Amino acid sequence: MNKPIPLLSEMIKSRKLYEIRPSDTEMKTALKCSLLSLALLSGANAWGQIPALATCTRSANLLACIDAHGNAYSVNTVGNTIYLRGFEKDGKRYWAQTNSRFGQLTFFTGIASNGEAWVGYTRRVGWTTINRFSSSGGSSAKFACSRITGC
Repeated sequence: MNKPIPLLSEMIKSRKLYEIRPSDTEMKTALKCSLLSLALLSGANAWGQIPALATCTRSANLLACIDAHGNAYSVNTVGNTIYLRGFEKDGKRYWAQTNSRFGQLTFFTGIASNGEAWVGYTRRVGWTTINRFSSSGGSSAKFACSRITGC
């Protein structure tokens, strides 16, 4: 059963996760997309059909999607760990990210086929998340996001 997942497909459309040398803003966007993926996995069931978005197949713990441009990604949950994998068609770049949750704290690490690596964490404090990341490309940042006001 194919169902489009709007927030994840926006991640693919924006291509912010796949830039070869992401800026701080792009890494923040990538982190936001990862956080949105986590939120979707924990709270979303089904969305209406919207043809322009990615087409996805879902099982109990795996979501696999491909968009109209040929970009693909998957999200797999195993306990408190989330495995993200993707492919950007234009840049011919594969990437993988692992998120591990410990209570209100989530650590993530990722690597891309061009050798770039990144690490970071997200900490939930009430309705706010405090986020920090660093990449081998030289990007790093710390920022907070609120469920009410955004990031």
